[in-house]
Amino acid sequence: MATKVASIAEDDALRLDPIASVGPLPRHVAVIMDGNGRWARARGLPRTEGHRQGVDAVRRTVRAAGDRGIPYLTLFGFSSENWSRPQPEVSFLMDLLRGYIRRDLDELRDAGVRVSIIGERGGLPDDINALIENAESTTRNNGRLHLQVAFNYGGRDEIVRAARRLAADVAKGQTHPEAVSEQSFARYLDTGDLPEPDLLIRTSGEQRISNFLLWQCAYSEFVFIDDLWPDFDGVSLDRALTIYGGRSRRFGGVTAVEP
Repeated sequence: MATKVASIAEDDALRLDPIASVGPLPRHVAVIMDGNGRWARARGLPRTEGHRQGVDAVRRTVRAAGDRGIPYLTLFGFSSENWSRPQPEVSFLMDLLRGYIRRDLDELRDAGVRVSIIGERGGLPDDINALIENAESTTRNNGRLHLQVAFNYGGRDEIVRAARRLAADVAKGQTHPEAVSEQSFARYLDTGDLPEPDLLIRTSGEQRISNFLLWQCAYSEFVFIDDLWPDFDGVSLDRALTIYGGRSRRFGGVTAVEP
């Protein structure tokens, strides 16, 4: 995988004013929101409080992305592996999604944000699926920022589900195996025709992608930030954008100045 990585430590020299000049902006930013539990533990609080504060970080990040003119933002909210967590924590995370949609939908709609959820919906409670469908239909025509939330999502599962849909179309004669290309296969993924992420950010200092957007991040730039997710804000985003702005993206090729 031809992907560059960087890790950002807490460094005052990199702290920028919000909406600072940070160089070329990515069209699509994806974020693995990590560190809620560690944030809470460091303060002697229950993990649920870390998740609650993480929702505030989501709000800050969505506003900051919109203010900076980033058209696509994908947040990793709940993985298909997270079902193995203690049931009270899983239930709390489900309630947080319910609360976020109910509380923030009007603001998101009025701010021009289009909302979509990617992942396996078959495993979600019926009332959450109804909320998701309402959020998507209510904001479908918005174009300022497309916010995707990956919920009950796993990258391998997404590829398998895409392969099943493709196989079904082949079986029905709607496409031919020789006609399948990377571009046509990508349309069977949850992300459809959206551009692939230019920048993948992971908070909390961990340096792995944890089964997130495996197909889509083949040529993304990776930036790993030490900030725990509840502390993430516009300044944190600008620091990552600054790193991204200094990259030379070659997609397997070479630049004119290279031998």
